[in-house]
Formats: sequence, structure tokens, C-alpha cells
Amino acid sequence: IDVEDLLGRAQTPLDRNAMRQLIEDKKVLITGAGGSIGSELVRQVCGFAPRTLTLVDSSEYALYTIDLELSQKWPELDRSAMIADVRDRDRIDQIMQTVSPDLVFHAAALKHVPLVEANVCEGLATNVIGTRNVADACVTANVSAMVVVSTDKAINPTNIMGASKRLAEIYCQALDLDSTSAPNTRFVTVRFGNVLGSTGSVV
Repeated sequence: IDVEDLLGRAQTPLDRNAMRQLIEDKKVLITGAGGSIGSELVRQVCGFAPRTLTLVDSSEYALYTIDLELSQKWPELDRSAMIADVRDRDRIDQIMQTVSPDLVFHAAALKHVPLVEANVCEGLATNVIGTRNVADACVTANVSAMVVVSTDKAINPTNIMGASKRLAEIYCQALDLDSTSAPNTRFVTVRFGNVLGSTGSVV
């Protein structure tokens, strides 16, 4: 039995040609690369032949695990693994300036609703301030596009996690509309629902 069997509907086919055009021969950076969503993003990106791939995560073990997997499945890929917390503005700025990515997927977040409810300041620090740090660093480094991985809980939020992600979305949307502050960087948000097989999934 595959986890997808629990969907109760056909899976939505992906436009793989458009994805390849977005990623192929580009320098890609992924925050939260060791997480359940970030690591799957890493695997998908690797399949579209990026020029380089930079993995960023605050968890040494999670980062080591996904980096080890890549070394076995895509040994020829030019990659680097960098330990960093998105809350650390200076470290994020330094990484962006060093790597100078074309495309950033921002998946780093605190996402478990009960834990964020119990640790409000930590949730806000990571989900709001962390996203702002990454977005501002993208603008400074002239990144072409930043994709913000958000949540359906940001729609009319009823909890701190959803509200924090909505704040992050609003900040990035404002930058996307401000051609003066961010003339060279596009900001795109994608909202995920409950992700099958992710850490903390009901499955």
C-alpha cells in the first residue's frame, strides 16, 4: 500500500517541462532542506539538473542525512551543505552573497500547530523574522525568484502557526509588488495542505 492510495482521488499531474525550465542549469538554494518538505523539494530539484544546489538547515543531523542521500543518488551534482538558522540575518546574508543563487526555495519553518501555540515567540522568530531575513537577503543578492513554502492554515488563520505564515506571505507579497525595493526579484508563494507522509502527518 502506497501512502498516495489514501488520497481518494487521482494525483494531479505536474507540468514537468515548466519545472525543468525553472530549475535546469540554475543555482538553487533550499532552506529547511533537511525537513520533510524541504528534503522532498531537494529530491525533486535534483531530477531537473540544477547547476549547483545549496542545502541550508539548522539541524546538523537532518542536513547530514539529506546530503548523504544526495551523495549516493546524485554523486556528480555540485552541491554544498550549510548549517544556518534563518533567524540569523548575518549568516543568511553571508550565504546568499557567497552562493549568489538564481532560485531560492524557502521551506524552513516551525509548522506543528500545538508546538507553535506553546512556543509563540519561537514560531514568530522562525516563520516571520526568518522569512524576512531570507527575503531581504534574496533582494540584496539579486536572486531571480524566491518561492515561499506556506500552508493552507494561513487562510483566515485560527492559530499562531497559520498567522505567522500569513505574515510571512504578506511581507513577501509586498516586496513582489514593490519594484523599487526589489526590482530584480520575484516572490511566489505556494500553500501546502496536510502533506502525506511528512513529519507529524496523521499517516
